[in-house]
Amino acid sequence: MLYLLASCIALLLGPLFYRFFSTGNGLQKGLDGFIFVSLGGLVLVHILPELLEHGGFLAIVFVIIGIWGPTLSERLFHRYSEVTHNLTLILGIGGLLLHTITDGGAMILAQQEGNSPLLALGIILHRLPVGVAIWWLLKPQVGSRWAMVVLAAMMLLTGFGYFAGEQMLSHLSLENTVYLQAFVTGSILHVVLHQPHGNPVTDKQGKYEYHAGIGSLLGIALLFLLLMMDSGGHDHHHSHSHSTEHLLDWMLTIAPVLLLSYAVASLRFHFGLTPHNDQLSKLWLQRLLGPEAIIITGLLLGPMFALIQAVSVAIIGWQLTRCNVEPTDPHDALPDSAWRFGFAHLVDRSAPWILLSLVLANLIGHPAVPLSSPLVQVLVLLLVFLPMRFCNLGAAVLSLSLAYSGWTTTAVLLPLIAAPIFNIAQLKLMNWTQRISLFALLIALLGAIELLHPKWQALVHLPATLNNICLIIVAILFATSLLRLGPRKFLSRLMLLKPKAHHHDHSHSHSHEPKHEYEHSHAPKHEHSHEHGHKPKHEHQHSHDHKHHH
Repeated sequence: MLYLLASCIALLLGPLFYRFFSTGNGLQKGLDGFIFVSLGGLVLVHILPELLEHGGFLAIVFVIIGIWGPTLSERLFHRYSEVTHNLTLILGIGGLLLHTITDGGAMILAQQEGNSPLLALGIILHRLPVGVAIWWLLKPQVGSRWAMVVLAAMMLLTGFGYFAGEQMLSHLSLENTVYLQAFVTGSILHVVLHQPHGNPVTDKQGKYEYHAGIGSLLGIALLFLLLMMDSGGHDHHHSHSHSTEHLLDWMLTIAPVLLLSYAVASLRFHFGLTPHNDQLSKLWLQRLLGPEAIIITGLLLGPMFALIQAVSVAIIGWQLTRCNVEPTDPHDALPDSAWRFGFAHLVDRSAPWILLSLVLANLIGHPAVPLSSPLVQVLVLLLVFLPMRFCNLGAAVLSLSLAYSGWTTTAVLLPLIAAPIFNIAQLKLMNWTQRISLFALLIALLGAIELLHPKWQALVHLPATLNNICLIIVAILFATSLLRLGPRKFLSRLMLLKPKAHHHDHSHSHSHEPKHEYEHSHAPKHEHSHEHGHKPKHEHQHSHDHKHHH
């Protein structure tokens, strides 16, 4: 009973938090950062692996429909975009309500003999961001009365789940509602990403990004706490406490090599291999290889893999230079100092990709996802690359995580070769003959790799203390990047939040980027969809700008 009361109090803290934080612009940004990270992270690290376990690969498809469905329907029906948005909001809230019933039931489980009380504490803690989020999403849209009604409903349903416990749960179990929950999970992610505020906060200089960064760091701390509790021992979550340990192992292995890569990047910048190079071949070398990405491959997957990567990238780079194709996504204002380039500028660009690669590998490397055939693995990866603009370091980390998940050699090498170029934005800058020749080249390279079939083995095995120290340094670098940019801008590289071209048109004139960023993340829905619609035009203009710029 105590657990039930505590979980209801955690929900009620939402309106209090909101009241306190919505007084100043900075605090509101902090709250935005906190919800963005804690709710988004809760879904990615906690809910998705569980959905995968019960629903297999189809669950991911439903999540994707939940995320992109509303955006697509807004584009299709401009004039009804408001309706779509409200529907998504209702769906997301409905999903959270459904989730509360299972929370209530899970608290009954926590009270049983032999189960850890940490489970109940975890449930109570994760109600915090949910309560705040409901108030944050609903109050600007429908007023506090309705927001209060929803919170009251959540408390009632928690009680219902708690008292109806065992009998209820058998009907509402994940097995029975897995696809519905996956779709709703996608809706929640959509709502968190496209923050549906009626009244945008005007933050012209982006001076509140720092507050948003602090909010998001608090969100990460909360997530970390929940994960620690999760692996704190109850068999119900066995598979995903297991996958959380995987994540930590990967991060410990990667950290020292990542720091070395950033140092090498600083060196090559110092010696003049900078992203503002006039030679197209050098630009392609940097886009595809860095060349610091080869350090990750060489040290953690072995020299054979590094050699194959270098040769493949050289062939692809030569082909693209010969066809005179410009790389997309050029760097914005570069810092003067080499150290700042390696440990600030490059961290800003690669951190979101590295984190995404780890989460992706954690999901698609999940034993419940039946991707044993090399061909299926390659196709799934190509589909993942299409909407993304991977950087070479992120691609190397993805390859590494896939190797650890036991994927086939061809699939492990694919991100190293194709991830930075095989995306819609880059393909748009090519004509049909260039695209076909690129495809042919990729297929030939993959065929050659399949014949060679190299085995990977890590060259370095460092002492645990060194790994731990390096991981702490990497975490500090990533955290400062998050503070510098704020969470929305930090993740906007992943194309989830905004069309990239929009961002670049302004970047060469070195204007206040945060301004566009902020206005965008708060832009009204219909405006949002128009911007998306005109993307190709900007993209092409931008590629010409870039040529003149050089």
